[in-house]
Amino acid sequence: MSVRFNGKHLAKFVKDSEFAAIYPQVEAAHALLEGRNGPGNDFLGWVDLPVNYDKEEFARIKQAAAKIISDTDVLLVIGIGGSYLGARAAIEAMAGSLYNCTCKNTPQILFVGNSISSAYLNQVLSICEGKRVSLNVISKSGTTTEPAVAFRVLKEYLEKTVGKEEAKSRIYATTDRARGTLKEQADKEGWQTFVVPDDVGGRFSVLTAVGLLPIACAGLDIDKLMEGAAAAREAFSTCTPDNDCYKYAAARNILYRKGKKVELMACYEPDFAMMNEWYKQLYGESEGKDQKGLMPTSVIFSTDLHSMGQFVQDGARIMFETVVDIKKPHTELFIEKDPANLDGLNFLADQNMSVVNRKAMEGTILAHTDGGVPNIVLEVDSLGEFDLGYLIYFFERACAISGYMLGVNPFDQPGVESYKKNMFALLGKPGYEAQKAELEAKLR
Repeated sequence: MSVRFNGKHLAKFVKDSEFAAIYPQVEAAHALLEGRNGPGNDFLGWVDLPVNYDKEEFARIKQAAAKIISDTDVLLVIGIGGSYLGARAAIEAMAGSLYNCTCKNTPQILFVGNSISSAYLNQVLSICEGKRVSLNVISKSGTTTEPAVAFRVLKEYLEKTVGKEEAKSRIYATTDRARGTLKEQADKEGWQTFVVPDDVGGRFSVLTAVGLLPIACAGLDIDKLMEGAAAAREAFSTCTPDNDCYKYAAARNILYRKGKKVELMACYEPDFAMMNEWYKQLYGESEGKDQKGLMPTSVIFSTDLHSMGQFVQDGARIMFETVVDIKKPHTELFIEKDPANLDGLNFLADQNMSVVNRKAMEGTILAHTDGGVPNIVLEVDSLGEFDLGYLIYFFERACAISGYMLGVNPFDQPGVESYKKNMFALLGKPGYEAQKAELEAKLR
């Protein structure tokens, strides 16, 4: 098993009897998920995706990635939310957070269309100068403001630099199977297309073409990624008290009901930073409804022990920590002895740096639990393709179970639409005239 729930440091905060008491609710949530009769049941395509994915499209993804690797220096992935977070998180977890700076035979991969910042987009354009560029635009509709604006600018840039015909072979659209603005445009222009499945929401889409194409372009093994997810599906699809995925969902709900309103995801590997961001979208957008839900936040230790560590240790007792314990780092670094020992660090020598990192983790867990902060530990074998696929599915399934236990629909996001309506009105989008005047009056 690539992911294990370790509740050792939770014992003084949550009793075994509390897990037993909440277990019937776990069973009920499992029944909703497996029976496909709970809220949001039309967005459960991710449940069996690791084994039921489109094999023909999967082969085309690998072919497209091979072409991009052969003819591209910079791949621009255009999307927002689930259309970019999963891919970026997976690439940085498996290939390193400094992927773009390392020597490799794969392209730089930059993510755009996730903000409306002119400064950022101009920086991206400057990086592209003199480089061979390809675009992967990801949008179900093609009309989401942030990626649509970026795509308009970048498509024009590409057509000006390589010509319209060559640009057609360098644009890859991941969008709806049959309809929508982007699909119509792709069919008209002859761009290669990949599918955003109707029954998989954006934040659950990393194991579809949405995430798989950029991940494959980084030279990562998407077959092993899917194998890991399939293994997790097999491991966690049966409801038992020993199901580690369900233990995590149950522990979150027990602590929430005890007044712990914030979950702090902590990892001691910087390569996990974007996985933290992916987790925050997955759980924040799934559970934050009806004035309910844990606030997901995150840190990378030991870096953030020198900033957020003070609050965690001595601040308001509103949180618990979920520590992602990566058992095997990508590489090791042996610390040699220094005969002079001017820095006094020889007590750290003659061992791998990962040992020092582990002792920092263990010491911190003890300090925080002694300080009254419950700690869940999720043990993960590595950040390799198989293990990451396993972890992704673990988090997705735990999120669904936890959301159902909370009594919300984990698969919609009604609150996200509010800012869009206000933004459209203030920008003067046709049809929003009445709201425009009302909002401008509030801003005066």
